[in-house]
Amino acid sequence: MSKPKFKRILLKLSGEALMGNQSYGLDVKVVDSISREIKTVYGLGVEVAIVIGGGNIFRGIAASANGMDRATADYMGMLATVINALALQDALEKKGVYTRVMSAIEMKELAEPYIRRRAVRHLEKGRVIIFAAGTGNPYFTTDTAASLRAMEIHADVILKGTKVDGVYDKDPVKNKKARKYDELTYIDVLKKGLKVMDATAISLSMDNKLPIIVFNLKTKGNIERIVKGDKIGTIVR
Repeated sequence: MSKPKFKRILLKLSGEALMGNQSYGLDVKVVDSISREIKTVYGLGVEVAIVIGGGNIFRGIAASANGMDRATADYMGMLATVINALALQDALEKKGVYTRVMSAIEMKELAEPYIRRRAVRHLEKGRVIIFAAGTGNPYFTTDTAASLRAMEIHADVILKGTKVDGVYDKDPVKNKKARKYDELTYIDVLKKGLKVMDATAISLSMDNKLPIIVFNLKTKGNIERIVKGDKIGTIVR
């Protein structure tokens, strides 16, 4: 068995990734499938942290655009990420994977409060961590939370799971002539306005030389292949 290329990874999952073909909420089968992929990587001895979004339940930006106070809408979105985190925790623990949910907003009955040193210790002890509630602050996305947490725990890479197999110059769903990038620089992403992660997340990663790999989450085994060093998706560095 080949040795993993990365010792510690941060997996960024959107809330939409948990919907499957539904228009709203959680698809239990999809959550189960993702948890199996994570268990496989965990079984290789890789330390796994996860940041999860909440767009399948509530999107703060969309609510704000429709007249809701932005801070209130963002806090509601943070609560949605906690629901997703608990669902993923349940799926993982049913497979024998020790898991901790750490929330940036304190809710001690459901999750541990986020403390950086405790998070690192959980990873060292072989537990998967799911970071919930974003950064705990409105106006910051879960993409930014992913970059921030990845740097705080000294992750080797951010793996961003999406619906397509990398980053394209145009939307590949709408444009069949869209061209896929195998590799990009942080500056390329910012200048071209590519939808990899938001600008704050990209800037944070650039300042700390943290690579981002964008890949298709729906393709079985992709996370394992990336961890083993295969060139999957698009790398930003």
